[in-house]
Amino acid sequence: MLAGSFVHRGAIVLGALGVLAVHFAFAQEDVFHTRVVPYVATPQVTVDEMLRLAGVGPEDFVIDLGSGDGRIVVTAARKFGASGLGVDIDWRLVNQAEENARQAGVADRARFLEQDMFQTDLGQATVITTYLFPFVMLKLRSKLLALKPGTRIVSHDFDFGDWPPDRKTSVRKNVYLWIVPAEAAGRWQARLEMPPIERQLELEIKQRYQEVSAHARLNGVPSPVWEMKLVGDRLSFVVVDTTDRDNEASFYFDGRVSGDVIEGELARGVGAERSVTRWRAARVGR
Repeated sequence: MLAGSFVHRGAIVLGALGVLAVHFAFAQEDVFHTRVVPYVATPQVTVDEMLRLAGVGPEDFVIDLGSGDGRIVVTAARKFGASGLGVDIDWRLVNQAEENARQAGVADRARFLEQDMFQTDLGQATVITTYLFPFVMLKLRSKLLALKPGTRIVSHDFDFGDWPPDRKTSVRKNVYLWIVPAEAAGRWQARLEMPPIERQLELEIKQRYQEVSAHARLNGVPSPVWEMKLVGDRLSFVVVDTTDRDNEASFYFDGRVSGDVIEGELARGVGAERSVTRWRAARVGR
């Protein structure tokens, strides 16, 4: 009887501990979303460098995730002529940021919201700025990669793990710039109307973030692909035309990826022998 009672009480205790553990796990998740990072002000010279590196201008809309006292959005409006939105979970910092925008005379172009950054609609942004811990950056990465190709993301101190930056500078802090890449991977086909004959291009692109490589066939003949680059939705590469072995020349492709189509300019040769036409490729497989 004593042993059975002991076992029963032990089961009750273990069950209660299990309930507490589940409750703690949910509480931890809530804490993550409500107090994900402490506020540490970014030095003003680093703010300036972040916005310079991102090429911010009057046509841009900047969203600052974890905006603190608002200095990034205020600077974007005051020095670069942009508009922007700062989001922060701390209402006191939001109030301070609004006051700083009023004092700088840019309250009409610099808005601030008390809001969870993970619930923020980023679709209107052309530039996103962050200063967040690495684990938060990694949690944001997939959301940012899903944004419109060409969206610029700039951070200092912390990066996105194995997603390499497009550019990096250092002004008091390490500053990183990423440009959201288009999805270019897959098999593509194009007809190239370049005299004296029409050529058929088959292109198979492999992609890891903005890093791309490809294999090509020109009229069925394997052709190496050189200097392939993807910057946002802009894809460029070179294929050597060996159709006429006695008159080889390079094809310089430059195009914009839009869904399952690439369209742009194609140049053959250089200097006085350079000729230019348009080209269009369609994705036929992934």
